[in-house]
Amino acid sequence: MPAVVVMGAQWGDEGKGKFVDLLAAQAEVVVRATGGANAGHTVWANGQQYKLHQVPSGILYPGTLCVIGHGVVLDPAKLIEEMEYLQAKGVDLANLRISGGAHVVFPYHLRLDEAEEDRKGANKIGTTRRGIGPAYMDKFARVGIRLVDLLDKDEFLPKLTAQVEAKNQLLDRVYGMTGFKVEELAESYLTYAERLRPYMANTVELVNDAIDDGRNVLFEGAQGHLLDIDFGTYPYVTASHPIAAGAIIGAGVGPTKINKVLGIVKAYTSRVGEGPFPTELFDQTGDAIRDKGHEYGTTTGRPRRIGWLDLVMVRFACRVSGITDLAVPHLDTLAKTGVDTLKICVGYRLPDGTVTKEFPVGLKALGQVSPVYEELPNWEWNDSLAKVKRLADLPEGAQRYVRLIETYTGVPVSILGVGSERTEAIYRTEIFGA
Repeated sequence: MPAVVVMGAQWGDEGKGKFVDLLAAQAEVVVRATGGANAGHTVWANGQQYKLHQVPSGILYPGTLCVIGHGVVLDPAKLIEEMEYLQAKGVDLANLRISGGAHVVFPYHLRLDEAEEDRKGANKIGTTRRGIGPAYMDKFARVGIRLVDLLDKDEFLPKLTAQVEAKNQLLDRVYGMTGFKVEELAESYLTYAERLRPYMANTVELVNDAIDDGRNVLFEGAQGHLLDIDFGTYPYVTASHPIAAGAIIGAGVGPTKINKVLGIVKAYTSRVGEGPFPTELFDQTGDAIRDKGHEYGTTTGRPRRIGWLDLVMVRFACRVSGITDLAVPHLDTLAKTGVDTLKICVGYRLPDGTVTKEFPVGLKALGQVSPVYEELPNWEWNDSLAKVKRLADLPEGAQRYVRLIETYTGVPVSILGVGSERTEAIYRTEIFGA
C-alpha cells in the first residue's frame, strides 16, 4: 500500500484540491504537512463547493483520518472558523487530528506582513497578508510559539509576553504602528487552545503507524513548486517548502516511505503575486482563460495572472521532486475559450539566441528569456466529454496536448481532469496501485 505525495508543479492554484479529493476516496489517512491559511483548495462534491484552507481535503470522506502536521503554521482563529463552516455544511470533524508541534500565527504576524508589504510598495512580494512569512521567521529564529505551548498557561504566557514586547517595539519604531496587549491575545488564544485540545495528537506516530500498517496515506501539498523558498522564483515565493520533500519533513516521515509523487499541472499556467512570468498573456486570450477557468484566488479572491503552459517549469519541478506521475486538469477550460490555436512553451530563448530547456536561477535571468512555443489546434468540447473515462475518447487535439506533456517531461500523465466535479476525471494509472 503506497504513501503518495500530491504537489503543485507550477506556481500553485493548479487544482490540487480536486485530485486530493479524488485520491482521498482511496486513502485512509490524508496529511496536510506545510503552509498555512495563505493556501486554499476548492473542491466540488455532490454539487456543493467547499473552500478549504487548513483542514485537509480528505475531511469530506467520513472515516478518513485527516492530519495537520508539524510543518504547518496554524492560524487558530481561522481554523476554528473553517471547522464551523464545514460543520454547518454537515461535515463530520471527528477524524481531524492536529499536531501540537505546529507553530501558531498571531495577529502581530499579520500586521507585520501587511506593514512590510506596504513598505515595499512596487517591490512587494505579493503575499496574502495572512502572516505566514513572519510566523515562519519566528520559527526559524527559534522564538516561535507552538500549539502545544498554548495548552499550558504557565508555559505560554512568558513566551507570549516576550514576543509581544519585541513585536510592539518593531511595529512602533520601524512602521509607526500600534502594537498589541498581552492580556487580550492570551485570553483569545487560550480559548482557541481549549477548542482545539480534543483534536490534538502525536501526529508523527499516527502517520508512521499508518504507513507501517500498510494503509493508504496521502500527503496533501499546498501551493506549488515555483513558490518553494529554495527552488522557487525567489524572493517571490512562500516561506515553506511546497516541493515533495517539504511534505516529508512537515509530516515527520522518512523519504524511503514515499512510493509516488503526483505532480499537478494545470493545462495552462497561472499565478498570484509578483515576479517574472515568461508565458504570461495580457490579451483577450488570457482574459478568456481566466473567465472560463474561474481563476480567482481561493484565499484572497484576487484575479490570477494567466499564461500558456510552460513545460520548462514543469520539467524542473519533475526533476527536483522526483515526480512519478502527472495529473492535468482544465483541458475542458482551454477548449471552452474558443481560441483556435493553443501554445505550449517547450524551451527558453536566451539573450544570445540559444535555446535551453533548463529553468534559470535568478529573477534577472528568468526575466530575460523568451518562450519558445509549439502550437496545436484547439479542440471542440461538449458536456458529454466530462463523462469520458479514456484518453482515446477525447478529441484528437486534447490527446496530442497530453502526449506533448509526456514527451517533454518524460513523466506519464496518469490522471486528466475534464470537469469541475470529483467524478469528471480520467484515470490512466492507479495512483494507489502496487
